[in-house]
Amino acid sequence: MALDPSFVGRSYPPTPPYEVGREKIREFAESIGDTNPVYTDPDAARGYGHPDVIAPPTFAFAITFKAAGQVIEDPALGLDYSRVVHGDQRFVYSRPVHAGDRLSVTSTIESIKSMAGNDVLSVRGDVHDDKGEHVVTAHTMLVARPAEADASPTETRGG
Repeated sequence: MALDPSFVGRSYPPTPPYEVGREKIREFAESIGDTNPVYTDPDAARGYGHPDVIAPPTFAFAITFKAAGQVIEDPALGLDYSRVVHGDQRFVYSRPVHAGDRLSVTSTIESIKSMAGNDVLSVRGDVHDDKGEHVVTAHTMLVARPAEADASPTETRGG
């Protein structure tokens, strides 16, 4: 089923605040193999002018992808997530994510396009702190393959 193009521009309610913890940042930095001390050592982070440890740039994906679930799970949109591949991801920061931040995400459908028989959905996740200040915007592109892409070809043998 094709995605409903009337959803372009639709925003979903902000998520409840996610409190960013030092341990979550440390675990994330370790999982991606980044040993930069600003991710694990508060003194090192303060030495660079930050109030506490900061998160690696891609840490925001964990918060914004969960928020994008509101879009993905909206039955009226018509997205079959079993047919989705992640097409692209980028982040635009106003400032780094710090331990202690309480962040909420508002997801908005930016575009719905059809390319080579696939539906291409672009979702913007605007992340704000508890003071309402912008922290980061995540741009996520999802590609939904058509249902017929899973049909297996029939094999005929002579005999």
